Amino acid sequence: MLASLLPKKFATLIEKNAAPGAKIVVSGGGKCNITNAVMSSDFFLAEKSFIEPSLEAFSEKDLLQWLKKRGLVPALKKGSQYFCQASSRELLSLLQKESRKQNFLYKETVLSVTKRGAYFYVQTDKRVLSADAVVVASGGLSFPRLGASGIGYEVAEYFGHTVVRTAPALVGFTVQKEQFFFKELSGASTEVVITINGKQCRGSLLFAHKGMSGPAVLDASLYWEKGKIEIDFLPGFVWENIRKSSKKLSSLLPMPKRVTKAFLLQLKLDDKTGNNITDRELLVLKGLNHYSFAPAGTFGYSKAEVTKGGVDTAEVCSRTMMSKKTEGLFFTGEVLNVTGRLGGYNFQWAFSSAVSCARFFTGRQR
Repeated sequence: MLASLLPKKFATLIEKNAAPGAKIVVSGGGKCNITNAVMSSDFFLAEKSFIEPSLEAFSEKDLLQWLKKRGLVPALKKGSQYFCQASSRELLSLLQKESRKQNFLYKETVLSVTKRGAYFYVQTDKRVLSADAVVVASGGLSFPRLGASGIGYEVAEYFGHTVVRTAPALVGFTVQKEQFFFKELSGASTEVVITINGKQCRGSLLFAHKGMSGPAVLDASLYWEKGKIEIDFLPGFVWENIRKSSKKLSSLLPMPKRVTKAFLLQLKLDDKTGNNITDRELLVLKGLNHYSFAPAGTFGYSKAEVTKGGVDTAEVCSRTMMSKKTEGLFFTGEVLNVTGRLGGYNFQWAFSSAVSCARFFTGRQR
């Protein structure tokens, strides 16, 4: 988006791939979750005072209006999430069209950035470019098969910036041997509430060959470092009437039958009727509201939607995205230590931070 907001022939964009927007194409199941109607700094793992100026200066409403003026009207789904109507290529095509006025160098890899005097020198695998400003919008380490790399962090460190430890985020969890039975349930899903570090993540949990995934899990991974998480596998379930029922537990509990039976086996309980369970058995069952365990790890960067961590925002101007250490050096989007929850928040941050950066240049041109 940054390229579309700058004056004609103002910038040269260097793209490692043969075409831009590879990550846009695959995001949101191929329909790109552009933004969210419920937007605030509470939905980000970031310093609020840093992200709020950009989110306010170019809000989700501003983004939707900007897109509408250019012929793209996203569809509202899942309550508050905005997606492309047919395909994420709708957004990519719009951005390409709006950015045609700039110079593009495709299939070219940035190797380093240095500065001598008033000019930056960008060394690629094909040439050396000079510029009076450099914007690092390289993203994170997620989806390396799409060209992701750590060059943005390397540039930041070269200029003396702190890079907060990075990790895969919005990603599935692998499990330890006590939860290996999750793998046998691959393909089944159930509604849960995951509590982690004081945050609650609601949505579906998908059992997978590697462990578990699904929206609630991906959301929870943003806040997980190591240690235990707690899952409520029966959110909102009313226990009072269970002992009045003649139905078996596998039919009574609001989970897929194969999931319920697997948990009963793990809990060493029979699939008996509700009116036959004992006080002790009921207490054991209620443990499904507070199922606690420590994941073994995550599915890694190859499956992660985003990278958390990144360039320390304390060293970047919140209104312009310019480095506080080196004049003319800017950072936008995912390369910064700003990560949103699942639901369009990371794309919104990419747009909002790009606008903050662009307004610095357009203001300078007046």
